[in-house]
Amino acid sequence: MSTERPADGLLTIASRHTVKDTIDRLEAELRARGITVFARIDHAAGADSVGMPLQPTEVLIFGNPKAGTPLMQDAQSIGIDLPLKVLAWEDASGRVMLSYNDVRWLARRHHLGNGVEPQVAALTGLLTKLAEAAAA
Repeated sequence: MSTERPADGLLTIASRHTVKDTIDRLEAELRARGITVFARIDHAAGADSVGMPLQPTEVLIFGNPKAGTPLMQDAQSIGIDLPLKVLAWEDASGRVMLSYNDVRWLARRHHLGNGVEPQVAALTGLLTKLAEAAAA
């Protein structure tokens, strides 16, 4: 997979750690902030279970009803993109990247109203801090 083809609404930063360590660091940050971790998915292990190769790739799914519910009250369709997810993946050259949806892009995608802008801004800032802490 090339890092030269960014997906719409996806933010990606480099990590100084392995995929596992990056997700471990993110999970610890979330738990320290009292944010629920719903699932951790190891895509590479899944690929291996069917005899297919895949670079290390893990996703962490997390959220908080207090933060997400106002967005769904405004536009229930955003529930397809909630809870939030962060993906750590290793490219073919061994670089580890951390990718996540831009909450502002999600707000535009689901036509959220201006009334939830404070929540969108807060989630945007939180995700940036979490990603930077996990990748640093």
